[in-house]
Formats: sequence, structure tokens, C-alpha cells
Amino acid sequence: MILAMAKDLEAGDDYGPAEDSTTPPAEDAENDLSFRAVEAVRLHVRSLSADIDVSRGGIARFSASFKRGKDASINNYKRILHDINADMPSGSLTAILGGSGSGKTTMLHALSHRIGGNRIQITGNILYNASERISSIRSAYVMQHDVLVPTLTVRETLLYAAELRLPPPTTADERCRVVEDVILELGLKECASTRIGNNVHKGCSGGEKRRTSLGVQMLANPSILFLDEVTTGLDAASAFQLIKTLKLLANKGRTIIVTIHQPRSEIWGLFDRLVLLSGGTSVYSGPVEKSVPYFESLGFALPPFVNPAEFLVDLAALDIRSPDLEKDSSTRVEMLKLAWRTSTANRTLWNADEKSDTELAPAKSKKARKHASLTRQIKVLTARTFKITYRDPMGMVGSLLEAFSMAILTGWIFLNLDGSLAGIRSREGALYTAAALQGYLILIFETYRLTIDIELFDREYAEGVISVPSFLISRRLARVIVEDLPVPLIYSVIFYFMVGFDAHAGQFFVFFAVNLLMHYIAVTLSMVCVSVVRNFAGASLIANMAYTLQSLGCGYFVQSNQIPVWMRWLKWTAYVFYGFGALTANEFVGHTPNPAGRIYDCPSPGVAFDAACEEYTGAYVMRSLGFPPDWIVRPIFVLLAFVVAFYLGAAVILKYKKVGIGISRARPTELDTSVGKEELAAHSLDGRRIIKVTLHDYSLDIQKRNWRTRRPEKKTILKPVNTAFAPGLLNVIMGPSGSGKTSLLNLMADRLQDSVSTIYETKGEMKFNNAVPSSEVIRSICSYVCQDDDALFPCLTVRENLQFAAALRLPTHLSKTQKRQRAESVLLKLGLRDCADTLVGDNSVKGISGGEKRRVTIAIQILTDPQILLLDEPTSGLDAFTASSIMTVLRGLAEEGRTLILTIHQARSDLFSHFGNLLLLARGGSPVFAGKGADMLPYFESLGFRCPTTTNPADFALDLITVNLQQASKETATREKVRSLILNWDTSNPPIIQTTSQVSTPAELGALARSSTPFTTAFPILICRSFINFRRSPPALIARTTQVLGFAIILTLFFAPLQSNTYSIQTRLGFIQEFAALYFVGMLQNVAVYPTEKAVFYREHDDNAYSVTSFLLTYTVLEIPFEIVTSLLFALLTVIAAGLPRTVSLFFIVAFNCFAVVSCGESVGIMFNTLFAHTGFAVNVTSVILSLATIMGGIMSLDIPDFLQAWNHLSPIKWSLGNLAPYTLRGLLFTCPDGGEQCGGLRTGEDVLSLYNLDTDPWKNLAALGACVVIYRVVAWGILELKRKRSSWRIRLPNRRI
Repeated sequence: MILAMAKDLEAGDDYGPAEDSTTPPAEDAENDLSFRAVEAVRLHVRSLSADIDVSRGGIARFSASFKRGKDASINNYKRILHDINADMPSGSLTAILGGSGSGKTTMLHALSHRIGGNRIQITGNILYNASERISSIRSAYVMQHDVLVPTLTVRETLLYAAELRLPPPTTADERCRVVEDVILELGLKECASTRIGNNVHKGCSGGEKRRTSLGVQMLANPSILFLDEVTTGLDAASAFQLIKTLKLLANKGRTIIVTIHQPRSEIWGLFDRLVLLSGGTSVYSGPVEKSVPYFESLGFALPPFVNPAEFLVDLAALDIRSPDLEKDSSTRVEMLKLAWRTSTANRTLWNADEKSDTELAPAKSKKARKHASLTRQIKVLTARTFKITYRDPMGMVGSLLEAFSMAILTGWIFLNLDGSLAGIRSREGALYTAAALQGYLILIFETYRLTIDIELFDREYAEGVISVPSFLISRRLARVIVEDLPVPLIYSVIFYFMVGFDAHAGQFFVFFAVNLLMHYIAVTLSMVCVSVVRNFAGASLIANMAYTLQSLGCGYFVQSNQIPVWMRWLKWTAYVFYGFGALTANEFVGHTPNPAGRIYDCPSPGVAFDAACEEYTGAYVMRSLGFPPDWIVRPIFVLLAFVVAFYLGAAVILKYKKVGIGISRARPTELDTSVGKEELAAHSLDGRRIIKVTLHDYSLDIQKRNWRTRRPEKKTILKPVNTAFAPGLLNVIMGPSGSGKTSLLNLMADRLQDSVSTIYETKGEMKFNNAVPSSEVIRSICSYVCQDDDALFPCLTVRENLQFAAALRLPTHLSKTQKRQRAESVLLKLGLRDCADTLVGDNSVKGISGGEKRRVTIAIQILTDPQILLLDEPTSGLDAFTASSIMTVLRGLAEEGRTLILTIHQARSDLFSHFGNLLLLARGGSPVFAGKGADMLPYFESLGFRCPTTTNPADFALDLITVNLQQASKETATREKVRSLILNWDTSNPPIIQTTSQVSTPAELGALARSSTPFTTAFPILICRSFINFRRSPPALIARTTQVLGFAIILTLFFAPLQSNTYSIQTRLGFIQEFAALYFVGMLQNVAVYPTEKAVFYREHDDNAYSVTSFLLTYTVLEIPFEIVTSLLFALLTVIAAGLPRTVSLFFIVAFNCFAVVSCGESVGIMFNTLFAHTGFAVNVTSVILSLATIMGGIMSLDIPDFLQAWNHLSPIKWSLGNLAPYTLRGLLFTCPDGGEQCGGLRTGEDVLSLYNLDTDPWKNLAALGACVVIYRVVAWGILELKRKRSSWRIRLPNRRI
């Protein structure tokens, strides 16, 4: 049967091109996409050049000006694109090729007008139908980075994109039809109902995400489509299908321009035009069919059976493997540049007639470029945001849980307040909690959530798909039912009646109305903060400083009439002043005809206006807080105005503050200087401890817990695999997207960890030399190189990354010198010598190239000389020349006796011959072939599938096992073909031959287990590494220093100088209470720094590099100096400037309180950011706990229930306020404001301490505060230790079942 099927399929050319056939035309291959016609656009590029300013800036530039005079201020420009000419007519598919640092992406950014910043200068002409404005035509850009919503499915993502991107004349049926066509065309049928997913919740594969991103941009139906490395992360078959789709779109009149790294030979035949770059200069620009003859005319003939794309990239690359090769290749490249610059073809491009372009412009271009109307945008975005919200249960439940828990707990704290003086004071605290503190929690959570969501807005807004008003309006419409109304309503209903406020309908609805407005103010203010700064560290700093100004100006902590004159005007700009004032008036003087307001339980007999009872009247409370008597209606309207003002402010900033692609500071050269400089030595496998890995019925299932049905949903990731991976060879795992390649590597490396909603179930055995290894052995002798390089420290050089890794990972019996020598040896072995002193870099700091990062990641993993090296897509995202160099390195590592197992998507044609053992997986994790690479082609030929001699065997295999989902007829045939191949392998799978080697018993395997680096060794190394990385990272420094200093400055401006009349009692108590805000400061500092450092630590801890104790103590030691310095500055401002008793002892007491509270906030942040992977949920939970501690500190609530008071002993705020109040209030005498003698019963500091139950031993409270600092950090350490041990325990279970 399978032979007959092979003949039928060979005739249909579905597995790969036949030996004597040509590639079928793209337009005959696939579906007829249901797009409307577009305007034809021809792109002219003339003398395109780009210059980047590489001169130093900021502090470095300022300091250099003193050393070198005026010359230091002169800009130093480096040219990265040189006089490029190109012509890209409508209906063409143009490829931009070149090696690392050739300027491909820069050119694409320039053509699409996506390059920005004041350090980049673009010159030359870029014309779109004789117009310089790209906005005059419809265009789309597919970035390398996928910006997708993880909680939406593929089909939902495309449907929403169609609603926003397709021209208005299209109907709903047309949009749905186009979406289904795109799903089929891009091979997304089988994952159409799968959620996109992210690092926490697994969804689509990387290749499927890539294709979805392309589908989103295809739905814009653009005249010009720019694509940056669109095939990165795709297997060869998927990449071929994708480029055929692009060819189909180009044939229908679109202009498509792509940069591409490793195009297979069949893809080469689909390109119409080519731009070949070398060092930013074009060496060819013109029709593809003329490129090979052009280079032949220069003496560079294409060898037989060589991919033309690989040949040309190699030809234009600088080969620096040796001085002689570097000299020869440099001469060759310069000759190619000169030849093209003086060629007739280049001059023809320059003199090309552009008059015909104007004829291409449509008469009604504005209508053709029209996007969705504002109403439609709001409708679509509201529906999308609503779905995103309810599919993020941790986020939505976090908001509702925050409202419910805050209401219950704070209502319990202020439960049934009486009418005593203490009860009146507590009512003020309860009203402040409702007006300000609840809104602050919403502000912080929404700020965090927005820093994630804003990326999608920036992308869609830059594309002209959505407008600022539609984004702002829809965001609130989508959440009005699930958050905006329920959160303040739940809080108001529970809190209002638990406190014991008057059960008057009008009074309650005023309370709810104010809370609702404060909620909206919080979410609109967070939008302003994020529109100014996109990252959480910066946005939370703005939000926290804004809230501090609001809380100090509201009249609760500092009596509004006692605010210094130069700051008093700020109270009228503080929305909390109006919210707190409205709630205060509503409670104390509203809804009563008595001019004295409500009269509470005065212990002295007499009328309301008796001086002894004055403090018990609502009017007195209003005066003491500095509020007008009639202060309900006007503040509500002002609050509404704040909502509108913040939204308008956010709209203006979002509209006019450009967030585009900038270029970071460049390094002296953009070349991958490590290519070819490897120093590898092959060793005989005799006498070396080698390991053969065998898999016997090795399978993986995943069980997802469905919280709605409460039934686990089981999905098979890997079917039983039987194979062997031998040492000394390249053992390759290949398969299309979704075949389980990465899952298999993660399983073999012991990196799969269960979560609350996901449980992994493994079956079968993995053996090392016929023995089942323990988890310790696996982690000791296996090193795992992931796809990403995020475990590298961006602010360290290559040499520093390697030296620190060597110091942490190598055995302790080696000396420092020996470890350094080992690092240098590996550095040379992987050809990293020339970039050894270059910063690694990241998205904001330009560093080494992608190929060099890959090498550094590999170098770190081989420092310990692992017997087994696992690599996930080591060549993904690299150009053909760099990928070839990486594979040369890997072959050398294997020849040294290691067992190398790697996954690979797109292999060069000259690489397949180096495959030792090959495991071929079909989609769904079913093995199709496992054995020697040389046996694969004979095996498939025995089944009737012959590989043409001109076809890359790796591409042939992937084509053979890939289901064609683009047409129903082909899907049926190819699915049956793949099913038959799977069945045939299952029935003919030969037994694995077990071989012996020098490590063959469990005892000997156990002897290989390597313990982590001892604390005494790891700690000083981690301190040094973290300090260097930290001081080179300005954002981290800002996050650590600005919060406390900014808070201290604002505090001083509002409270200085502290007065001594009876009205100042509230002010002095408010000053002390403000120390509780430092609790939040510590938490915010932690959220800005800890999650990133935790991610790196988790990766290194998985490698068994060092312990939890080493990591957390390093974090603490680096944190403490910043806290000490900022605390001393805080004390300097608050004690001396604000007017506290100016004594040395009080200065250090205040400094210690600041240090202790901030440190405890950091510790709480560590606890909950460790417990919860969802940072937003962790912020919500942490904020509730800190808020409760703030309220129960002893000033805002004077009668806390016994149970909560017992828990309050765990709070550092209780002990902080408990020592600050006696130290700052004892011995004070308060005078009457008007000079009289009858102004209430609180006349001394001791009276105030007695009323607030703060007349305690301050030294004991100070000691308890110090104990909290230590205990909190120890608890944080314990939680992190248990978290890591629990993860390790989970993954050691050999056969987990539900």
C-alpha cells in the first residue's frame, strides 16, 4: 500500500521536488486568497545611506569634555549603509541577503520608515510611486519579535485582526472567509483553536506563533509587505510553504520585501529580485535570475548541487578564520563592492525612469487606505479586551479578591466604631482608607498590567490600525462589568456596613460614588504613568510619587491649613483631597440639619457647643482637617473632572510621544569576529568516559486542569520513542512545528516542572549506558543550551561571563588561576577571542552578534566538560554563514568525545552528511525514523520515496512528514501518507543494540553526580558578578535609589516645619504614619529588580551551579548598601529639615526605621514573587498585606480586634510607629491655635500617646523591628528554598500519574 501511495504522491510532488522537475509555480500550488485588489506600488531606492552616532553620551561625554576639551562634544558618525540602489516593482518578491552585520534589518527598517532616534541619520531617496511618504500607501511590517495576546487562540487573533485591518467595504462573511483562507494557507489549521500561550502557559510552538504574526499582517491587505527574518523558527517545509504564500500574494500585485537567513534551494527559485549586502554595501541588486550569471562574469561560478543563496552569502561574507583567509576574503569583498558600484546594472538603477510610477497611483487612494471607523474599533477592541480579561483568571480574580479581602479585613479592623474620641479618629482613618489606600492598590496593579498590554497598543497604533481614543475607551468599556463596577461596589457594600457608618441610603450612595470615581482616577492615572514610561520600574516610580503627593495633600496626614505656604496650593490639585474631603463631609456634616454636624459620644454633659464637647462634633473634625463645611457635591464634580483630565492627558502623550525602533550605541565592528577561530581538537574515544543515551518507549503526556469542568484534559506530546544517541557524533532531532522536539529535550534534561494547572506524565525509560540515571546524575553530566540566551548578563563582557561561570561551576579543588585558564581555553575553543572584551548587550545596549551570543551560551555549558550536551535550535535566527560556523563548533565538540543531541529546523545542504544519528518526529510526537543519518534515505527509498539528487536530504525528510493543510485534497493525501509512515516505522522499528562503555553501572553513574558550588566559594563570586552588572545598569540603579529619595523630598516639602498647636497633632501623627509608605517602596523596588534576577537564578540553579542561600544572600548584600545610604539621606531630610528634635540618637533611629521598613517590604516582595509566577497577582496580594499592616500600625485605627492585634505583632509597621511616636512626641506641649486655653483635652505629647495606645517602651519596639528585618528575610529564604526543592522533587518522579 505504501509503495502505491508513494507513486501517487511523487506524481503530485507533495514530498519534495522530483529530480527532473522544476518547482511548481506558487500560484498553482495553494488556495485563492480572498483579498480585495490593492493599489500597485513600485519602490525606488536611490543612494540610501545610514549613519549612526557612536560618540559617547550622558555622563561619560560630559566628563570626557574636561579631559579632551571641546573635541569631546563633536559627534562621531559611523556609516552602516552605503549608497544602496534598488528597484522593487509591484508584483515582485524581493529578498535581502547577507551575513551577520551586513545591514539587512537596518535597510528594511529604513525602507519601512521604522527607524528612529536622534543618533541615526538616513540620507538618499526612498520613493513609493514617486511619493516620499509611506503613509500614502498601505503597508505592513512583520517583526522578528512576535507581539501576540497569549490568551487568544490563533483563529481569534486573526479574526480580531481582520476586523481591524481589512478595508471597511469588506463584509463579515468576507472577513471570516479570508481568515479561514489564511489559516489554511499558513498551515495553521491544526492549531487554529489553540491559545497562543507564553512562557508560563504553554500554547503554540514558536513556528506557529511566527506564522500567526505573518497572518495578522497579511490581513491588512497591504500594497507593500515588509518581513524581517520571517522564516526564523520555522522548519524547512513550513518555511517553503510560507514563501510560496508570499509569492502568491506578490503575483496578485503586492510588493513584498523580506530579509531571510537560510533559504533552501527551492525557496531561492521563488524570489524575483535580490539585494545582496556586505558590510552595509550592496554587491548586487537586481533580478534573481541574473545574479548567478553576474557573479560568474566576475569569476565566481556556482558549484554543482550547491544552494545559490548559501553560495552568495558565503561569497559576500568576510572569512576571518585565519589572517590569510581574512586578507583574501577582504580583497574579494572589496572587489565585489567596487565591481557593483561601477557596473552598468547599478548605473541603470540610478538612471531608471520613475515617470511611470505616477500612473500606478489610484485615483481614490484615501479610500483605499481607510481603516476601521472609530465606532468599529471600539466595538472590536472592547470585545477583544473583555475576552482577554476573563481568560486571565489570576488577573481578574486578583482584582475582585483584592476588593473583597481589603473590605473584609479593613472592615474588621474598623469594626462597629463607636462615638468616642478614639472612634472619631478611627473614622477618619477608615475614610482615608476608602478614599486613598484602596485606590492606590488599584493604581499599582493597573500600572503593572498596562506595562504588559501597552506593547500591543504600540504595535497596532504604529501600524495605523487603531487610534488612541478607541484604545482608551474600549479598555474601560470591556472591564466596566467585570472590574470597574464590581470592585468599588464589593468594597463599598462590605466596608461601609462593617465599619458602622450611618445606614442612610443617600449617605451610602455618596460613599459608593466617591469610591467609583477614585477607582476610575486610579486606572486613568496609571495610563498617564505608563504612557510616559513603558517599563514598570519607571512607571511605578511616577505612580508612587504622584500618590505620595496626593496623600500628603489630602488633609489627613498633614492638616491642610498647616501645609507650608509654598506647597499649600498643591492640595487643590490633589484628587485625594477632594475624595477624602467628600467622604469626610458625607460622614461628619452631611445629611443632618445641625450646623455643628453629627454629635458623637461626648463624655461631658452639656450642649453641643460646649467647649468640652467641641471635639466630638462633625464641624470640629472638618475644621481640624482643613475642609470647608459644605464639601460633598463640588468635590464629586472635581473628581469627575480628574478622570477626564487624566484620560485626556494620557491620550495626548500616547498620540505625540513616539515609541519607535531606535538604534543603541554601536560597537566598533558589526561582524561576528568569532567565526572560524575555533581551536578544537579531536580525541580518540578510547580511554574517555563516554556515554550512550538510549530511550525505550519514552513518552510524554500533559494533563491540563480545566477549572470550569474540573476534569483534567489529557494531551499526548510525545508518542513512545525508541532510539539511541551515540557519543562522538551529531545526534539530530528533526520534525515540523508541534512535533515535540523541544519537549523531548526538556524531558531528557529534567527541566519539565508541574504547576497548579499542568501536570506532566512520563512513561518509559532513559538510560545512560544501560543504567537509569538519577536526577542528580542527569544534572551533573548533562548541559542544556536553550533557544534563548537570556541567562547571559548583558552588562558583562564575554570574558567576564565565562570567567564567572567557570568560578561558579568548576570543582572547588581547582585554583582561581586554573579556573581562569579553563575559561580562556573555552573562549579560544569557540572562537570568542576577538569579542572577549565586548559587552554581551541586550535590546537596549548593543553588544555582540547573535552568533556570538549562541557561542557564549554554548561555552558556558561546556565549561564543566559535560559528557552530554543538549542544544535546542542552536542555529535558529542565524544567517547561513554563521550557522555553518556554529555547526563546525558542534562537530568539534562531538569529536572530543561528548554526546551531542540537538534539534534543528533548517539545515544547510552541506550539513546532512555530518548527521550521526537522526530522530525524525512527525507532528504530534510520533517517530517516523530513528537511526543513522546515512540510513534515512535508503529507508524512505525502500518505501517508494526517493530523494532527488539536487534536493537537500533534510528538506526532503521534512517535506515528506509534513501534512499539507492548505488544501483539503492534499491534506487528506499527505495526512494518510504521514500516518502510513508512522505505522510502518512502528511495525518495523528495529531493536536498540545496547553497547558497553567505560561507565556502565548505576554506582559509577552516581559517582559522576556533581554537587553545587559551596556557599563559601559561590558567595564572593556572586557578589562580584552582581556588583559589576548592577553598576553598569542605570535602570537598576534608578530603581534602587530614587523611590526613597523622592519620597523623602516630598515628605519634607509638605511637613516642614512641624508646628506645636492642637491642630498639628494630626499633622505630627500623619508624619509618623507616612513611614508606613516605605513598606510599599520596598515592595516596588523588589518588583522592579527581583523577577529578572530570579529568572537567571532559576536557570543557573537548574544547572546545579550554586545554592538558594548563595543567591538570596547576594541579593541581600547588594540591596543593603543602597538602603543604608538612602535611609541616611531620608533621616537627614526628615529630622533636620522637617523639624523633629535634632539629636544624633533620633537621626539614627529614623534612619534605622526607614532601612528596616524598606527591607521588610523587599522581603515580602521576595516571598510573593517566589510563590506566584504571575507577577501581577503577586503585586495584588502583596499590596493587600502591606495595606493591612499600614492601617493596623496604631494611628489610623485605635481599636483593633484582638485576633488581628495578635497578627499585628508580625508587622514591622506596628513596631516602627511604636518607637517613632514616643521618641518624637514625648515632652511636647500643644497650644491652642487662637491663643486661648480651651481647645480640647489633648495638650501634651503624652496625652496623644495615651489616646493612641502608643505609650510603650520604644527600645523594645526598636528591637522588635530589628527582629522583623531578620525574620522576614529568613522566611523569604525558606519559601525560595522550598519552592526550588519542590520543583526538584517533582521532576525526579519517574512515572507521574494523576
